Amino acid sequence: MNKPPYPHPIIAREGWPFLAGIVAISVVVSLWSGWASLPFWLLSLFVLQFFRDPPREAPGGDNNVLSPADGRIVAVEQVKDDYFGHRDALKISVFMNVFNVHSNRSPVDGEVLSVTYFPGSFFNAALDKASLENERNAIVVRTPQGHVVTAVQVAGLIAKRILCYAKTGDSLYKGQRYGFIRFGSRVDVYLPPGSRPRVVIGDKVSATSTVLAELPPQV
Repeated sequence: MNKPPYPHPIIAREGWPFLAGIVAISVVVSLWSGWASLPFWLLSLFVLQFFRDPPREAPGGDNNVLSPADGRIVAVEQVKDDYFGHRDALKISVFMNVFNVHSNRSPVDGEVLSVTYFPGSFFNAALDKASLENERNAIVVRTPQGHVVTAVQVAGLIAKRILCYAKTGDSLYKGQRYGFIRFGSRVDVYLPPGSRPRVVIGDKVSATSTVLAELPPQV
């Protein structure tokens, strides 16, 4: 399922209204007072960096699971995947702070089996309880080799909007952009038993560029 990278607009389309609004305010305030406009221009720079969406190149390897987000690894543990039959799974969690890229990308090639939204709270996304108690959106993907991988977008303390563009039946390729979260959050990835983690807690990772784990041999 090798496909060319999707066109990157450099600035995520989700951020265009925010950036246009704050820049317009900054310009108007500048006409009144240059000094008074300084905080607005600084806020404009923050919005610009938050919504950046740089292109990434995916490493090869059919069994590689790629990071779905930029950030820091906050969990590598054996758990139950309640999004796919309460199966045993290896969970790897990536926490995104407000300075990370928040575009979410598919960790594997495959067909989307389900997309499910769960309302919830807005605890700090770095906390373990955020995985099951915060607002979240889960996609379950079956790879061409028959493995099932679950990726869960989890809202954070100040994240108020989870955007997911994948639909049941869609085919995704590694690194394909499928969603976005505003403003600070995490993505949990649930992998089948036998998967080997390639990261440890505390590692900094980049969406698409970093290999999180290796799936077991073909089912």
